[in-house]
Amino acid sequence: MDALVDTRTPDPKKFIAGATQDWEMVIGMEVHAQVSSSSKLFSGASTEFGNEQNANVSLVDAAMPGMLPVINEECVSQAVRTGLGLKAQINNRSVFDRKNYFYPDLPQGYQISQFKDPIVGEGKIMIAVGPDKKGQFDEVEIGIERLHLEQDAGKSMHDQHPTMSFVDLNRSGVALMEIVSKPDIRSSDEAKAYVTKLRTILRYLGTCDGNMEQGSLRADVNVSVRTPGGEFGTRCEIKNVNSIRFIGQAIEYEARRQIGILEDGGTIDQETRLFDPSKGETRSMRSKEEAHDYRYFPDPDLLPLEFDDAYVEAIKANLPELPDDKRERLIKSGLSPYDASILVSEKSVADFYEEVAKGRDGKLAANWVINDLLGALNKAGQSIEETPVSADQLGAIVDLIKDGTISGKIAKDLFEIIWNEGGDPKEVVEARGMVQVTDLGAIESAVDEVIAANPDKVTAAKEKPQLVGWFVGQVMKATGGKANPQAVNEILRKKIENS
Repeated sequence: MDALVDTRTPDPKKFIAGATQDWEMVIGMEVHAQVSSSSKLFSGASTEFGNEQNANVSLVDAAMPGMLPVINEECVSQAVRTGLGLKAQINNRSVFDRKNYFYPDLPQGYQISQFKDPIVGEGKIMIAVGPDKKGQFDEVEIGIERLHLEQDAGKSMHDQHPTMSFVDLNRSGVALMEIVSKPDIRSSDEAKAYVTKLRTILRYLGTCDGNMEQGSLRADVNVSVRTPGGEFGTRCEIKNVNSIRFIGQAIEYEARRQIGILEDGGTIDQETRLFDPSKGETRSMRSKEEAHDYRYFPDPDLLPLEFDDAYVEAIKANLPELPDDKRERLIKSGLSPYDASILVSEKSVADFYEEVAKGRDGKLAANWVINDLLGALNKAGQSIEETPVSADQLGAIVDLIKDGTISGKIAKDLFEIIWNEGGDPKEVVEARGMVQVTDLGAIESAVDEVIAANPDKVTAAKEKPQLVGWFVGQVMKATGGKANPQAVNEILRKKIENS
């Protein structure tokens, strides 16, 4: 990535203080995203995860003599779809190359990839880093250098036998999109935000499930340091990082390691490294290969991949609403930028919110989805797909609040009941006598009792109106939390003023 153009100006907020001077990180990422397709890139073998070892292997994947690759059109359309989602240049002509290297889990002795002529060219991703102490987000544009299609290798397993290694070819030939960023990332927080946003876009598009724990999304992270605004330093590549948290940790460690070497008068060796999560550090794997080491050449078994503009336009016409567009729409509907960002961060969350908010008060629905539902799910260690409270149930709770049937406090109790026991919220409210008290006479009676029992506090509240909140709490307690809070406030203020 050193040969790429530096498109960002130095930002003092992101400088790292060294022993003798400030340093700036320069980070580029190569994200490998498994294409959502039921079959592999060049064969009809299944891509289903979790099958028995070597169950998803065709004669093509095993590189049997005479077996020729045949392109999977679904993988091509998914790559084009992704390129459009990244606002990238779609190349109507691309070429598959052979990337030659030898390893036990690569039966062919080469990987079919794309080198000089990828299917997708330059694009961009907008990321938001923050919020800071003032609640502000830092908007940053990260350039995409290219996206190319390639086949995955198999998997070597070294822990199955004391003296031998085994090879599982289930992943061999699985279609990958390698998405290469420009060296525009300047901090570990930006790197994590970039991968998070990229994964979100892929999930919205339906082109990759983004499950890092299953290997569907993994990143090679190129890290170098330099004096602010200076020439690019020597980079080291951290291979196959499969967690966003680990990406941040690996970058922080590697930058500090390089700074320490440079400030001691040493030089950085360009190499490939691995991140050890248990130790929180990177370690050397091998010297970094260059493109010429792989002896790329066009694959003679595959013609150049060509399609016309009509093919691209047909895919473009069926793109879904993407995160940035959805966020802007939600903000225009009245949500805060922060709430909108939270809701669109995962497609499943956005879909859930849209269902709850349909025909309802969007801001009230957002408050319940973000603060109550997502808060409860986070505490329980569950995802939105595992929620015990459905969108219909949460929507019904919002309706009961909006029409005055229950108060906000009662709604909290109702949410707990639905979370633990299920049921129809309206029926639960009726069956358990949770309907809000709106009878002004009954509320006034409760207010009179509280005031009569606390004459000294009434005097204090006349001098300090904010103390009325204490009386509100007492009246709510006396009515079992069922009194209408607005009515309680109005009656209390008048009574205290006139006492």
